[in-house]
Amino acid sequence: MRFSLVLSLLRPVGPVVVGVSLGFTLSLLSVTWVEEPCGPSQGSLRDGGVEQQQQQQQGGQGNAARKPNSVPAGVGMEPGQSWEPRVLPYKPPNPGKTAKKTIRTRYISTELGMRQRLFVGVLTSKNTLHSLAVAVNRTLGHRLERLVYFTGTRGRKVPHGMMVVTHGDERPIWNMYQTIKYVLDHYIVDFDWVFLVQDDTYTEAHRVTRLASHLSIDTLLYMGRPEEFIGGDTQGRYCYGGFGYLLSRALLLRLQPHLESCRNDILSARPDEWLGRCIIDYTGVDCVAEHEGLRYQYFELGKNTDPEKESDPQFNAALTVHPMLDPLQMYRLHRHFARVELERTYQEIHQLQISVPDYPVSLSFFSFPTIFTILGMEKKETGLGLDCDNHFVRDAYLAADVELRDAYLAADVELLEIQNTSSLSADGDLSAMWPIGIAPSFQPKTRFEVLRWDYFTEEAAFACVDGAPKCELRGADAADVADVVAAAIEELNHRYQPVLHVRKQQLLNGYRRFDPTRGMEYTLDLQLELVTQKGHSRSLLKRVHLLRPLSEVEIIPMPYVTEASRVNVILPLTAPERDYASRFLEVYAAAAFENAENAVLTFLFIYDPFEAQQVAQNDVFGAVKARIAEYEQRYAQVKIPWISVKTDAPSQIKVMDIISKKHPVDTLFFVAGVSTEVTTEFLNRCRMNTINSWQVFFPIHFQGYNPTVAFRNQPSPLSGLDLVRDAGHFDRDAFNEACFYNADYMAARTRMAADAQDNEDILETMDIYDLFVKYSNLHVFRAVEPALLQHYRPQNCNPRLSEEQYHRCVQSSLEGLGSRAQLAMVLFEQEQGNST
Repeated sequence: MRFSLVLSLLRPVGPVVVGVSLGFTLSLLSVTWVEEPCGPSQGSLRDGGVEQQQQQQQGGQGNAARKPNSVPAGVGMEPGQSWEPRVLPYKPPNPGKTAKKTIRTRYISTELGMRQRLFVGVLTSKNTLHSLAVAVNRTLGHRLERLVYFTGTRGRKVPHGMMVVTHGDERPIWNMYQTIKYVLDHYIVDFDWVFLVQDDTYTEAHRVTRLASHLSIDTLLYMGRPEEFIGGDTQGRYCYGGFGYLLSRALLLRLQPHLESCRNDILSARPDEWLGRCIIDYTGVDCVAEHEGLRYQYFELGKNTDPEKESDPQFNAALTVHPMLDPLQMYRLHRHFARVELERTYQEIHQLQISVPDYPVSLSFFSFPTIFTILGMEKKETGLGLDCDNHFVRDAYLAADVELRDAYLAADVELLEIQNTSSLSADGDLSAMWPIGIAPSFQPKTRFEVLRWDYFTEEAAFACVDGAPKCELRGADAADVADVVAAAIEELNHRYQPVLHVRKQQLLNGYRRFDPTRGMEYTLDLQLELVTQKGHSRSLLKRVHLLRPLSEVEIIPMPYVTEASRVNVILPLTAPERDYASRFLEVYAAAAFENAENAVLTFLFIYDPFEAQQVAQNDVFGAVKARIAEYEQRYAQVKIPWISVKTDAPSQIKVMDIISKKHPVDTLFFVAGVSTEVTTEFLNRCRMNTINSWQVFFPIHFQGYNPTVAFRNQPSPLSGLDLVRDAGHFDRDAFNEACFYNADYMAARTRMAADAQDNEDILETMDIYDLFVKYSNLHVFRAVEPALLQHYRPQNCNPRLSEEQYHRCVQSSLEGLGSRAQLAMVLFEQEQGNST
């Protein structure tokens, strides 16, 4: 009775007790019996940990069981370090706070932290900059990513094509300190390795680059020819500077905070020894000639050594050769090493040719199943059995295949003739080009020089001038695509007729790029319809490559011009524009008056009849004339003349007629606008691009966008107008600024006189650009001018202009508001505001 009572009481809690007991049992089985880590710790790896790990790998578990959710303690892990996940609370963004715009880098490599491999710095001097340094640049500069020359002082002229950094002092230690500091400040972010060498050393660029490419970028490495210190108590060895030395980025970053201490505390007579002491004292890294099986090869050249007769194996394997006595010796050495490198390349090509099996080349354009399918005689489609019709199919295929083989044999014979002809040249078969006689494609040396392929179809282009992702093909672009597709179909028919007739069905993909050395290259993916002589057809996809080569380059002789000509800057000013004259004077004074520029500024005040009558009582240009007087007092050597004109219909030609009569015929004019920022750089280009009796110059200025649109919800930059895409654009519809000689203007104006008598309105509807285009035989040079900036200013277009000029004025005013993206954002915000 009692037992049944107890059993009835325990029955409800029985499953709970069994579950708890089972849980404890499983937990005890999964925990470790001895408190030891699963994997070997840092100490165990040193003291027998390897043997214990090997025993566990051979099948034994040792005396430890794995903890649940445990991670082996690796080398360098702190004991007791927690690996538990840390949950961060989510904080919703504040709706009233404007989200900060994410600024992406221009290149993905910058965002990912990818760096270039090798930076090379050449230590030169004022005496050898124009001799040995030039020889180094001609033998080394075109093979490296970045080459910079460091000198204490230099002359006024710098050799062409060389980047020279001047430290301002000839002390060797000071120059070495400034060189390391300059590299740390400007190039350490972009390069993994720094190679420093003297200008009296020949460097084999390919071998140095290969050495750097095989070294780990995180290594603290100081590599060169080790030398013992002379005297002192410094332990270790430094790298002798004559043969150059390689410094890792990690080493220079560790040395950077101690560089100033090295300059103040370390005394040495040699710059390479000073650098070695600094590296050893503060990083503990010695100079080494070998690292991880890679050896720094060098060779010391004798005084009367002939490179062609040198038989030492170390000479042909050297990275650097020192010393070089003169540039001629360096050029001879460069020729020798170029020949050695070329022979090594040919040997590698020969070995590759031997290792690759010699497969036969197929001469048929289509394989057998493809031809069979094109003929429409597949058994599955036609249901033909093995009867006489099959013989017809086979004969048709054989005939087509034979004709195709003959066509391709002819093409192959032509190709072989090209190769045989090219084998007689200096480069051998490597000089074979496609198309024949056209320069090979441009080969970029860095990723910044890679030419971009633009994608297009028959209806749209996906690389637009205004930055839009897609735009309709119109005008010359549409004609270009149609012409290229037609040329591709014509060439295919010329090649395969009469066996096959090719028809275009669709252009699937199109790619084009402009190669400045060749022309416009095209790659087309065409969907074609192939029709046999029997009338059978089949669709096929085919990729073709085409080239529209540049026309023959013609060297046009140009008269000699200098930058010594005086520029007469003409600024026409109307009453609505007088408020902008103060800004123009301020910018012009900083560029011309303070630099004593050879230029004269002339104001042309344009009054309408009513304003001219009120000059005595209320001169609308009185404030501007007062500002002119202030600048004449501030700059005693400056005189700013001004001319007053009364007209009710101001035009460029009428204004220039007045100015032209008051200046000699050899005067160089620059007609500016009140919003134009005149710089010294532009004035020099105005002088160089304007040639008397030969050429006039119409620059395309950089027009700033409306600040309320371009810098919406953010302050405008205080530095002024920046030459960036979001700040403005080059206004191709503006023709107001012009550089020309007075004699050329008078000659064009004389030719225009007859038409002006028949139609007096032509003086008001025509501008100076149209005058030179229609009434002169001069070169009208028009190009973008980055040194000519113009801030945004609302402008009113004169309705008396011709229809074309009025349309250009309106278009310029509209495009000056902002970019498509900025205007779209303004519309989007307005729609968002209206919807709320």
